Amino acid sequence: MAEAKICYVEEVYNPNEMWKTGPILTNYGPLLFLQIAFNIFICNTFHYILRPLHQPRLIAEVLAGMSMGLLLSTDNMLVRTVLPSEGILNIDTYASMGIMCYVFLSGLEMNLDDILKVQKKAAAIAIAGIIIPLAMGMGFYVVVQKLYQEPPSLLFTADGEHTAKAYLFWSLALTVTGFPVLALILADLKLLYTGLGKAALTTAMISDTCGWLLFIISIPFANNNVQAFWSVLGMMAFIAFCIFVLRPVMRKHINEGDKNEEDTWDNSLLLVVLIGAFVCSFVTDMLGSHFIVGAFVYGLVLPHGRFSDFVMRKLDDFVSVAMSPNFFFRSGLTVNFFMLARQKYWPWMVLVIFLLSIPKVAGTLITTFFYGVPVRDGLGIGLLLNSKGVLALIILNTAWDRKILSVVAFTIMVCAVFVMTILVPLLVNAIYKPRKLYEKYRLRTIEKLRMDSELRVLCYVLNIRQATSMAKVLRTMNATRISPLHVLGVHLVELIGRATALLAAQIQHPTQSASSQNLSHSQLKSEGISNTFKALSETTSGAIRVETLNVVSTYETIHQDIQSLAEQKRTALILMPFHKELNLQGDLETSNEAGKNINQNILQDAPCSVAIFVERGLGSLSRNNLRIMMPFIGGPDDREALAIAWRMARHPGNQLSMVRIILLDEAAKEAAPNDDGIHWLSSAAQDYESQKLLDEECIDSFRFKGVYNNDSITYSEKEVHNGEELISILHELDKDDHDLFIAGRGGSRRNSVMFLNFREWCDNPELGVIGDIVTSKSFGSRSSLLSVQQFGSRVMPFSNRDFPTKTDGSELV
Repeated sequence: MAEAKICYVEEVYNPNEMWKTGPILTNYGPLLFLQIAFNIFICNTFHYILRPLHQPRLIAEVLAGMSMGLLLSTDNMLVRTVLPSEGILNIDTYASMGIMCYVFLSGLEMNLDDILKVQKKAAAIAIAGIIIPLAMGMGFYVVVQKLYQEPPSLLFTADGEHTAKAYLFWSLALTVTGFPVLALILADLKLLYTGLGKAALTTAMISDTCGWLLFIISIPFANNNVQAFWSVLGMMAFIAFCIFVLRPVMRKHINEGDKNEEDTWDNSLLLVVLIGAFVCSFVTDMLGSHFIVGAFVYGLVLPHGRFSDFVMRKLDDFVSVAMSPNFFFRSGLTVNFFMLARQKYWPWMVLVIFLLSIPKVAGTLITTFFYGVPVRDGLGIGLLLNSKGVLALIILNTAWDRKILSVVAFTIMVCAVFVMTILVPLLVNAIYKPRKLYEKYRLRTIEKLRMDSELRVLCYVLNIRQATSMAKVLRTMNATRISPLHVLGVHLVELIGRATALLAAQIQHPTQSASSQNLSHSQLKSEGISNTFKALSETTSGAIRVETLNVVSTYETIHQDIQSLAEQKRTALILMPFHKELNLQGDLETSNEAGKNINQNILQDAPCSVAIFVERGLGSLSRNNLRIMMPFIGGPDDREALAIAWRMARHPGNQLSMVRIILLDEAAKEAAPNDDGIHWLSSAAQDYESQKLLDEECIDSFRFKGVYNNDSITYSEKEVHNGEELISILHELDKDDHDLFIAGRGGSRRNSVMFLNFREWCDNPELGVIGDIVTSKSFGSRSSLLSVQQFGSRVMPFSNRDFPTKTDGSELV
C-alpha cells in the first residue's frame, strides 16, 4: 500500500492571513467544530467500553486516536469528511490549547507540602525508578537501532544530528509516572487506602515531580544546543518571578474576594487567571522551553484552597471532556502501525514494546528489597508506577514535532506507554486482592466480643452535623481502659472530575495546620469532622482511640471503600448516619439521597455488623444519663442490638429497659415457602429452631449477668397476637419518653405473615420493621433510633426486585 503523503499550500503559513477580509470562520469554523464533536464522541464511546476494565480515560482517548489512525491510510468518506488534510492544523491548534489548560489545572491541584513531607523510603524508590529506567531505556534504544535499519530514514535523520537527543527523550518518556492517572486507578480498584496504595501514591508524587523537573531542564536542549544554557537560566528567572512577584500579587487580589466564608469571586477574575496562563505559556515558549511549562508553573504558584476549588469547578468539566481529549486523540492518531508492519524484524518490535515495562518494575523491586518490603508488594508498586500520564505523551509529541524521534521510534514508545498503562489495573487487580487478606477476620460481631476486649468501630459521615451525632453515640459505648474503643472516623468525599489533590491528601493526615483562608471547603469540612471525632479521645483519658480519614470516590462505588477499610481495620461494627435529618418543623426529611444508596449497598455485603443511627434532635443525646429502650423479638439482629444496648447500659448514669416481645397466634403464623414474591425466605441460612435456642441462651445470660447485677437495667415481657397489638405495645413503650431506641433490623420470624405485611408498607426498609415504625411520622416518636444488623444476617431485602431468584426459587448470590 502506498504511503499517504500530505502537503500544505504555502498560504496556510502566511502570517498575515488572520488580517485578511475573507470569511475565515466560514471557511475553517464548520470543519473545526465537526472535528471537535467527532473526537469527543469517539473518545467517550471508547471510554464507556473500557470502563468495566478499570481503564483511565486517557487510555480510551489514545486508543480512539490509534483506531482512527488506521483509517488515514485509506481513502474513504469518513477520512475526507472528518480528517481532511486542510483541517489538521486547526484541530492541532485547538488540541494544544486543550493540553495547556489541562496542565494548568494539574499544576493548580498539586501541593508541594505533601511532596516535601514524604518519607525517605518513598523518595528512594522513586529515584531508583527514574535512574534505572533512564539507563535501561538507552540500552533499549540501542536495540531498536540495530533492529530497524531498513530503511534508515525511518529511524534516524539524514545527518544523525538528533541521535543524542533521541536517546534522552526516549528514555525520559520511560521514566515518568502519571500521578493523576495512578491515583484514579487506585481509587477505581479500591486500593487507595491499603498499604500498597499509600506506598504507590507517595512514590508516584515524587516520581511525577522529578519527571517535570527533568522535562523543564531537558526541553531547551531539544531546540538549540548553543542557546540551551541561556534558556535554562531564563526559565529559572521566570520561575523565580512567578514565585516572588506574581504569586504575592495574585494572592492579594484573590484574598480580596475571599473575606467571607462564601466564595465571592466573579468570572472577571477567572478570565484574568486564564489570560495569565496564556501569557506564561507564551513567555516560556519565547524562552526556548515548551509552552506547557509556563502553564504548569503558573498553576503551581497560584494560591491553593478555596480559590483553586473555584477555578477547577469552573474549568474542569469543559477542559477534561471537550478540550484535552483532542490532544490525546491526536497522539494516538500519529501512531503509524503500517510503517512498523513493513519492518523486517517487526516481531522483535512487539517484544521490545512489552520489555519496556521491565525497567520501572526492576528498579522498584531492587529498592524495596533493601527496605525489607515483601516481593509481592514491591512488584505491585512497580507495576503501579508504570502508569503513564500526560507528561509522557507530551515528551513524545515534543520529540515527534521537532523531528527528534522518527516514525518507528515514536510509534514503539507510544505503544509501550499505552500497553504499560492499560496492563496496570488488569495485573494489579489480578495479583493483589486485599479482600482475601482479611477473609479470616470477617466473622466479627459485637455479640461474640468479650466485654473486656477492644471494640473497633468504623463511623462514616458526610457532614459535620452527622459527625456530631455519631460522636454522641460513640460516647455512650462505655469505653474504659479495660474495654477500650477504637474509632475510625471517615469523611466521605464525592469524586468529581479531577480530584487528585484530595486523593493525595490521604497519604498524609486529613487536615493540615493552615489558616482557614488557605483551606478549601472540603478541607474545612474535613478539619471540622476530624476535630469532632478527636474530641472523643480528649475527654475519655485514652479510653477511646481515634483515627480520621477522608475517603474520596464516586458515590456509586464508595461503599466498596468502606467495606475494604472495615476489613483492613478488623472492625466489629460500621456505624452509619441515616439519610434523613430533622427539619425546622421537627420532621425527618431527606438531606442526601446518595447517603441512602450508600447505606443500602453496605448492608448488602457488610464485612461486619452494621448500625444505622437516626438522629431525632441534636440535644437528645447530650446528657450522660440516657434512657434506652430495647425491644427484643429474636434473631441474630436483635441479639446484636442487645449486645450494643448492654454495653451502653454499663455506662454510668444510663438506664436500659429491655422488653421481650413474644409472638403468638396470628403474629407467629409463618408464610408458605413457595408463595409468590417470598422465594428468598425459603433459603434462610439458619433454622428457626436453632435461632430460638440461641435467643433463649442470650436472654438467660443477659438476665443473670445484667439485670440481676445492675439496678439501671430492667427486663419485662409482652405478648403480641397480631400487628395491631405490636404497634400498640410500641406506642406504650414510647410513652416513657426514651432518648434512644435500639432495635434489630430483622426478627426471628423473618417469614411470618405479620412481618411480611409490614414490609410492604415500609418507607425505609433499611431500618427494619420496628425501626421504620418508630421513625414514621404517623408514629409520633421523638426518640432517636439505632437499627442494628448482625454480620451474615441479610434478612430483609429493600425490595423483591433487589434479589433476583433462580428457577428453583433459591436466592441468586
